[in-house]
Amino acid sequence: MVDKLTPQRRSRNMQAIRQKNTKPEMAVRRLLHALGYRYRVHRTDLPGRPDIVFTARKKIVQVHGCFWHGHDCLDRMPKSREEYWLSKIQGNRERDERNRATLEAMGWEVLVVWECEIKNTTVLASTLTGFLGPARVGTVEGRPG
Repeated sequence: MVDKLTPQRRSRNMQAIRQKNTKPEMAVRRLLHALGYRYRVHRTDLPGRPDIVFTARKKIVQVHGCFWHGHDCLDRMPKSREEYWLSKIQGNRERDERNRATLEAMGWEVLVVWECEIKNTTVLASTLTGFLGPARVGTVEGRPG
């Protein structure tokens, strides 16, 4: 199937897609903050620049978009350039797994939150608190309060 958009328009659309501070990521960050957690974001000294980092706890929360990271909740693929998209998403999944393995080898624990899981904030809050443990109210992770 042929792309319905011109190459210039498709390029503009793709450039508008954010790599960080995405809507799903911001929703998780707001929830974490409301729960009393403090964190760092996009640490460049860690593999893959993790989305949300809890330095003192050595824990990381990665927020993945279901399409871009190949979550199994989606069973559709773009109709145009299927080979390209299959390769792109498979490459993203392999990169994610390499980064996760490297982080875990460095002693970090990693939780992946999928975009589709953000809709139910009650379940998400329970998952996050189960992973992170109690919040240390009034302190920033990794810094004295």
